[in-house]
Formats: sequence, C-alpha cells, structure tokens
Amino acid sequence: MSSKEQEEQKKAISKERSERKIKCVVWDLDNTLWEGTLLEDPTVELRHGIREIMQNLDSKGILQSIASKNDHNLAMKRLEELGVSDYFLYPQIHWGPKSDSIDRIRKDINIGIDTIAFIDDQTFEREEVSFAHPEVMCIDAAKIDAMLDMPEFNPRFITEDSAKRRIMYLADIARKKVEEHFEGPQEDFLATLEMVLTIGTPKSEDLKRAEELTMRTNQLNTTGYTYSHDELDFFRHSDRHRLFISGLYDKYGSYGKIGLVLIECEKESWMIKLLLMSCRVMTRGVGTVLINHIRNEARDNNVRLFAEMIPNDRNRMMYMTYKFNHFYESTKRDNGLIVFENDLSKIQPFPNYMTVKIV
Repeated sequence: MSSKEQEEQKKAISKERSERKIKCVVWDLDNTLWEGTLLEDPTVELRHGIREIMQNLDSKGILQSIASKNDHNLAMKRLEELGVSDYFLYPQIHWGPKSDSIDRIRKDINIGIDTIAFIDDQTFEREEVSFAHPEVMCIDAAKIDAMLDMPEFNPRFITEDSAKRRIMYLADIARKKVEEHFEGPQEDFLATLEMVLTIGTPKSEDLKRAEELTMRTNQLNTTGYTYSHDELDFFRHSDRHRLFISGLYDKYGSYGKIGLVLIECEKESWMIKLLLMSCRVMTRGVGTVLINHIRNEARDNNVRLFAEMIPNDRNRMMYMTYKFNHFYESTKRDNGLIVFENDLSKIQPFPNYMTVKIV
C-alpha cells in the first residue's frame, strides 16, 4: 500500500470514528467499575472517578449496562449499596461468555451492535467479545479516563429527550413486566396503557431532537437519510415540504419524541422522503397511525401519495409497514431505491386503544 493510500485509509477510519456514536456502554465489574474482586472483598468501592463518568454518560443520553462474570445477587446488592444500581439496564451478571451477555443487552434495549462500547480490564474478555462481535467498541479499563473525550461519546446535541433516556427505558421495563403477565389480546393490553400520540410541525426547540432521530435511528428508518438542524429548520418553513414530528406518552410516562416524517410536496403529488420511528415504539402501532395521518392529509389535498424506500437488512420492518398500509411498488431503480405509491381509497381509522392529537 502506497503512502497516499495509507493516508486516505487513515482519513477514512478517522471519519468513521467521528461519525460513530455510542448508545450504550457495557461495564465489567471487578477491577473495572470497582476496585478489586467482589468474591474476595464484599465491600469493594467504585474506582476513582467512575461515578462522575457514569453521570456524564447518563446526562448525554448514553445508556449503561453490565456484563460481568460474578454472583448476580451479591453484585446487585453491592451496586445498590453504592447507589448506582439504577444506572444499569438489563444487567447480565452470570458465569457465561460476555459476548452472549452483550448480545442479550443489545436485543433487550433494541439497538445496533455497532452502537455498543464494552469496558473490561481483562484482555481475554475484550478479545472474546471482539471475536464474536467485531462491531463492538472494546476499551481497556485502564484507559477510561480518556473515554469522555472520544468523539463516539459526544453527541452533537444533548436534548431534553436524551437527558431523560434512561428514565424512559426504565418506564419501558415496567411496561414489559406488566405485558408479560397480561392475559388477553394485544389490543386489550395496549388499551390499558392509555396512550396519547401527538403529531404536528416541529417547534424550534424540537429540531435538535429531530436531527438526533435521523442520526440515531437506523432500524426503523425508511431511507437512512440524515438531516441537520438547519436543513430541518428550512423544511419546516418551506412551502414545498411538510415536516411532522410525533410524541407518545402513556400512564407510565413519556416516550419522548419518537417519530419524524418529511414530505416533498408537488402540485399533484406528495413524496415521503423520510419516515422513521424510535425502536421503543415498534410494537405500539405508531407506524400505522402516523402513515394513516399522512394518507388522510394527502386525500384531503387531492394529491397522489408516493414514498421512497431504501431497503436493507435493518429496516425490513419499515418495508412491511408500508406494504401493510396499502403501498405498492411503483418503481425500482438501479441504486436499490424503491418508489411506492399508496392506495388512498383504503384508509383505516385510528385504533381505539390510542388517542391521537394533531397539534
């Protein structure tokens, strides 16, 4: 490889690192989160500066969990005594491989494996995780003091939603526990949540969250397009575009702003350029409600409704959401982009289990 090629490779790696953002930090416990080994010393203390690092990550909306080979009950008891147990979502504390623990955490939180960072003091454990999940960012516990300066741990914006992200996930865990023991049809359970979905044009204070949604959401994003704060601000004032943002809350609390739609408007047709939703509302029927609101708007404006879709391995759920809501493939281009058209004659009413407010 020539020196020029090496330089270009370094630039590419640097660009990839700067664009990658971590959504969840998974901690080892012994000699990582705390000093010493719990089974040898049940009064282990947190490493110097760890509490501040955890608080910093939490304030940025970066979730945290645990993958530790340890006695579960003893470890949770000590975390509670140290006053930090509530920071950790779906902690995996057992004697199995840490790669399995990380996969379980990924599934429970419902995020991409490439958005996880794993911190451990043992080279063997980091290599075991790297071998099973090469996309995971593995960090030596000896180097965590520099972690907060890495671009992967510094989102461009810290929004109201991101600062409350852990609280929202804790509410999700409470919902799931109730759902697991609920006997009856899914719609009957959803009705017990007393959900309220809001749909409207973003306000200026919503734009940071709107940008964050385009940057963070890759599983439930129809095209993968990302837009900056300034671009979104332009769209919300443009006569040729419609921009919708949606929020959701129920009796357990707020899900925050969870959906975004961008429509390019022509005189006789509309094109959905972007439709995305937070993974946390995948099973709540929000996608269908949001699409039916757009379909109602298109019908009321007497225009044909189209939608762009760039299908991939991650967003198949969005492809099926379009198909379920009477979109059919109109055009398929060489670059993989699909253009759907919608049958506006078959619009479903909003479900009884959800209150929809157009704001």
